[in-house]
Amino acid sequence: MPTIGVAVAIPEPWATQLQDYRTAVGDTTATMIPTHVTLVPPTEIDDAELAEVEKHLEEAAAQASSFAVHLRGTGTFRPVSPVVFVTLVEGISQCEQLAKAVRRGPLDVELQYPYHPHVTIAHHLEDDALDRAFAELADFECEFEVSGFHLYVHDETEGWRPTRDFPLQGATSR
Repeated sequence: MPTIGVAVAIPEPWATQLQDYRTAVGDTTATMIPTHVTLVPPTEIDDAELAEVEKHLEEAAAQASSFAVHLRGTGTFRPVSPVVFVTLVEGISQCEQLAKAVRRGPLDVELQYPYHPHVTIAHHLEDDALDRAFAELADFECEFEVSGFHLYVHDETEGWRPTRDFPLQGATSR
């Protein structure tokens, strides 16, 4: 059974900058995880369900409008989970609404934790490495427009790979 995920990709140059930072701080999984904001966490599905999942994602994308995201500063889920992340200061509610829309129907998955949009920069590392990431990226900042999301499939040797893009097609209210 393939493992899939749905996420908003962080655009360049920030995607590579944050992925390179994640590698530099000692996160050995970084090269196998594109820089992203998760909408649907890793989920196993049957091969036969993939077409239904893609149709569902098309429908969700057709209803959603593009939106701005502003990343600034760092946060952490410690002590609950050993994660340091870059914080969304704009685009939170739109990510929440989009995540809710895609986590229906065939992707109605139970979350381990309440949904909190973020960009992971350090995960499952020693406390000193997590502290370092929290401090060193405290001044990180970027802004970009989200015009779609991606379906990712996990490959044991290559990691997470985008397999399909879903452009947001709803009317923009700006």
